[in-house]
Amino acid sequence: MTFEKISVGLKNSAESIVTESDTAKSVGSGSLQVLATPKMLALIEKAASDLVEKNLPDNFTSVGILLNVSHDAPTPVGMKISASAEIVEIDGRKIIFEVSASDDVSKIAHGRHERFIVEREKFQTKANSKLIK
Repeated sequence: MTFEKISVGLKNSAESIVTESDTAKSVGSGSLQVLATPKMLALIEKAASDLVEKNLPDNFTSVGILLNVSHDAPTPVGMKISASAEIVEIDGRKIIFEVSASDDVSKIAHGRHERFIVEREKFQTKANSKLIK
């Protein structure tokens, strides 16, 4: 199956304000009151996921399969962050993105992200089958 609406060059972004619950200290990925890397990665995935989702038929979605992102600068609580994702390559059902994130002052991250297009019901059934013993 081909997904004609998904093409190289498509871009999307997502924004958030850093809260106490987004800090490394709060999520357990560090001890400081700065944006946690896992929270930043989730926003990057949201930008990519939303881009793919709005261009797929209802019975399909995408799942993240690879994140290779450098977190280059800290962001304090209260500051806005913006993540962006641009499709740079498509290999069958695999979509490859160049991703980045910035706060109000500087670029804070860059890297690559890959997502794979799956049929919703089939994928969920496969995951749920792990519960049956």
